[in-house]
Amino acid sequence: MIHCYKLCGYNVVLDIASGAIHCVDDVAYDVIRGYELVLDGKDRSVLVNRVLENHKGITEADVLEVISDIETLISQRKLFSSDSFLSSTSQTPTATPPTTQTPTQTSSTSITRVKALCLNVSHACNMSCAYCFASCQGCQGDGSTDRETPSLLMNFETGKRAIDFLFKKSGDKTNLDVDFFGGEPLLNWEVVKEIVRYARGLERQSKKKFRFTLTTNGLLIDDDVISFTNNQMHNVVLSLDGRIETHDAMRKLPDGNGSFRAVADNIKKLVDARRGKGYYIRGTFTRENMDFVNDILFLANLGYKEISLEPVVEKAGHESRESPICFSKVDLPALFEQYEVLAVEMLRREKIGVGFNFYHYNLDLTGGPCVHKRIAGCGVGTEYLAVTPSGELYPCHQFIGDTKFLIGDVWQGVTNTTLQGSFVRSNIFTRSECRECWVRFYCSGGCAANAYNDTGNINGIYEFGCELFKKRIECAIMMKVAKET
Repeated sequence: MIHCYKLCGYNVVLDIASGAIHCVDDVAYDVIRGYELVLDGKDRSVLVNRVLENHKGITEADVLEVISDIETLISQRKLFSSDSFLSSTSQTPTATPPTTQTPTQTSSTSITRVKALCLNVSHACNMSCAYCFASCQGCQGDGSTDRETPSLLMNFETGKRAIDFLFKKSGDKTNLDVDFFGGEPLLNWEVVKEIVRYARGLERQSKKKFRFTLTTNGLLIDDDVISFTNNQMHNVVLSLDGRIETHDAMRKLPDGNGSFRAVADNIKKLVDARRGKGYYIRGTFTRENMDFVNDILFLANLGYKEISLEPVVEKAGHESRESPICFSKVDLPALFEQYEVLAVEMLRREKIGVGFNFYHYNLDLTGGPCVHKRIAGCGVGTEYLAVTPSGELYPCHQFIGDTKFLIGDVWQGVTNTTLQGSFVRSNIFTRSECRECWVRFYCSGGCAANAYNDTGNINGIYEFGCELFKKRIECAIMMKVAKET
């Protein structure tokens, strides 16, 4: 299977199974696109005549030479190659994935090893963002529950137990990842530091290594936060949506005012202290800023080199589907154009020495994710779990609060192995829509939470997100081609 497309003056041919990428001229492009006639048993003359009709000035010998080159690539398994992974992976779901029915509780033995936890150390927040999926109890607009409600904050004993759970259930895995998340984790900063120190103590007793990430809105960043994160955090994710008016329209303080002025200097100070490494500026764009490329460039112009801007996603239950900030399929052409504009501008900036990284265009064509990750994705519900302040376990942070997806707790471990089994068996070959999709080895089936929110099934497809992902990968591949030609 191949995927052919034209973008920014380049003719790109992607061989799906092998990952081989070819940049070709117009004649070769049309010959490759039509070669399936030969594969279907048609005489070569049918293809040759079709190409000659569309390209004046070339000869039959020219076309035959291209066909010969194609057949050499086929013999090298770089074009029209077969999918060797399909035969070793279930082609159909072996169990009904979670929909809206309550899953059955089973034994307490986890069926997979865990390597990453999202520690929701705070379900309180000191901001009230319009698009927040978490609906934190602290987001009431008056700040009254920021610290006054103990149940919203994880205590050290629960955090310690979560680290013990990860340490024990990781098996022979060496590198373990922990993301301090929320809510706003800096509302529980002292506990965060205690948890990190405890984990570092476990490292000294074993060969395991913890990599910590802090995700924060930036309001409470101070010298202590900067010093500790520089010494202990592998990565820091900082929420900033772009231009001041864009950010302030969505990310508001409890008093209703925008938060840009309150966070911008804090974020810049932290990034500068990290010397530009080990951070991401992570924003969200909505239908209110369809020209989101200008927000990305605003962040780049501030000097940030690591940028991620994500499209707003519907909240669970589709209650946001009619919201003016959410996208619909009619918006896709305009969004596609924005991604293309971004790709061209990034190439231009790189040539003059002021380039930056956009998360969705970071593509490693020589290495990249292992085969397991390409097929099964992020490890949601299996290698990766989320922990609530009270110690409950969920498949990921986006499932928290939906008790159908309560998978266990940090004291008993994973007790709902039926639910976990559904995630184990979920991959690109158990989704009929993914099985023949050209982008499957890049998206790995997409986000299970987004699929569930959109279709009521973790094995479903979030179609809008799929279309955006395809466009981003086309842009990312084109950029790689442009740099090599």
